Amino acid sequence: MDLNHVIEELINERNRLDALIRALEKGLSGVPSPKKPRSKRGRKSMDSEERKEVAARMKRYWANRKSSDANNQNGTGDPE
Repeated sequence: MDLNHVIEELINERNRLDALIRALEKGLSGVPSPKKPRSKRGRKSMDSEERKEVAARMKRYWANRKSSDANNQNGTGDPE
């Protein structure tokens, strides 16, 4: 087998493959790439309604805690 003939066949094959790759890339250019799924880690975002609920709950918590501390300091609270 002639070495020049083998090289010529390989070059023709490479050109054919290059043309196929270009055609495939051109066809894929209009297709958006798939997005990665979002991770479940990190902080959860809250809308304004949820934020208001949390704020009200924390106000009640701190009010109860403050009154509990005041009762314990005055001696009227339950002994621990």
